[in-house]
Amino acid sequence: MAAGLVVAGASVAHAASPVAAEGKQTFSGEYTVSFLGLPVARSNFVSTFNGNNFVVQGRMSSAGIGKLFDSTSGTSFASGRFVGKQTRPESFRVQYKSGKKTQTTAIDFAGGAVTKTVNDPPLRKRDNWVTVKLSQLQAVTDPISATLIRADGPDEVCSRVLKVYDGQMRMNLRLSHVSTKKVDGIDGDVVTCNARFVPIAGYRTTNRSVDYMRKRAKISISFARLGETGIYAPVRATVSTTMGPVTVTARRTKS
Repeated sequence: MAAGLVVAGASVAHAASPVAAEGKQTFSGEYTVSFLGLPVARSNFVSTFNGNNFVVQGRMSSAGIGKLFDSTSGTSFASGRFVGKQTRPESFRVQYKSGKKTQTTAIDFAGGAVTKTVNDPPLRKRDNWVTVKLSQLQAVTDPISATLIRADGPDEVCSRVLKVYDGQMRMNLRLSHVSTKKVDGIDGDVVTCNARFVPIAGYRTTNRSVDYMRKRAKISISFARLGETGIYAPVRATVSTTMGPVTVTARRTKS
């Protein structure tokens, strides 16, 4: 679960070279997921911004030592718009296959609230399950759009709580500022935030991974501005897990 949180939370690290298009700004990039310093997966994302509207599409597959286990591949999609500085998702889809197992999650939004969730196969709610209430699905975002932050400058990036719903778990990530500095290969300042994981609902109270994430996990997310859009997105994310650190790193690509 912890590794999945990192991949979802950092899957929009699009600080790559912009691709020109009439009336649009498009960013593409490649990203590496590492466990204990060894690559386990790679992903490619294309993000398009047109005024206040955005669309993010991505693909992921196992790599490196990840290929020694069940082969994993997947696709993701998110769309929505910005209302002022608020991110308002409209649609989120993720589909993946790991070995013989497949999973599809689809979430629809309206006015910042979840209107429909579909999981195929359906989720199994075991003992000690904290059920997600309808009131907890208001003013939330999906794991991709949650990390698209519109801000007037780097000082505003970490001063917020990311309210996330992934189709099963409703969680908060409370950001706090760590540093703002220049990084080779990235235009503008890179803002690094610590993130405190707060589970809200959609999990078992006896789940050890969730308990570790809540009490002991160290999560760090670094953001960079996407061209002249005024939108910041992750370029790096790390999280400690019960088995070791997981890191997601963006690599620049050519336009």
